[in-house]
Amino acid sequence: MDADAATKALGIDVGGSGIKGAIVDLKTGEFFTDRHKIATPHASTPDAVATVITAIVEHFEWEGPVGITLPAVVRDEIVTTAANIDKSWIGTNVATLFARHLPEREVSVLNDADAAGLAEVEFGHPKAGEGAVVFLTFGTGIGSALLIDGSLFPNTEFGHLLIDGREAEHFASSAVRDRENLGYAEWATRVDKVLAEYERLLNPTSFIVGGGISRNHEQWVPLLRTSVPVLPAKLRNRAGIVGAAMAVAKHLHP
Repeated sequence: MDADAATKALGIDVGGSGIKGAIVDLKTGEFFTDRHKIATPHASTPDAVATVITAIVEHFEWEGPVGITLPAVVRDEIVTTAANIDKSWIGTNVATLFARHLPEREVSVLNDADAAGLAEVEFGHPKAGEGAVVFLTFGTGIGSALLIDGSLFPNTEFGHLLIDGREAEHFASSAVRDRENLGYAEWATRVDKVLAEYERLLNPTSFIVGGGISRNHEQWVPLLRTSVPVLPAKLRNRAGIVGAAMAVAKHLHP
């Protein structure tokens, strides 16, 4: 396959339940290929996850640059948190890890919500690049990206803010909604409480909400009462893959 990094890159998004990838058109943000997904290993250790990532790379017969997102803070290529992935990731040098698993190629690794936020600015909602935007992904947890006029303040972890003594993502993530069998109205009440606290602390211009559940935004976003506009993301659950591909194309190594 042509590995022209000027026009395409492989993005891989590591989630709590699945690891998915696609080759991305860097000019449009669209996929060149169908998305390929493999279940996240039950013990999601660095080597186990890297083995799955290698399998996805091999599935696409891809020899070019690879961008990877993790549900973790990555600073100076060292993983410093691991909320929805095995705790053995903490302290892992991702450059060293992927030099072993994907040798002789450029690899960028960054926080999953940060990647999604960057993709939304580039290819998604036009308001994503205007003012102080809190971009949130609702999935296994609640990921966050803080965007200031389109520029990223990296590695925020707003999903871990305490709401009534519980982390926000343990109270109002999409996974919690599924696990507790909450209807949209009941779940939206929880999301509203989380957003109210973010609004109180950050005074953003807007919230943009993504993740798979944003496909059904008509069923819950209108129920929210926060005074800050809440806008559905355009890229939805494609954003992590697109942002990962963008990151390696721009040679980002957080």
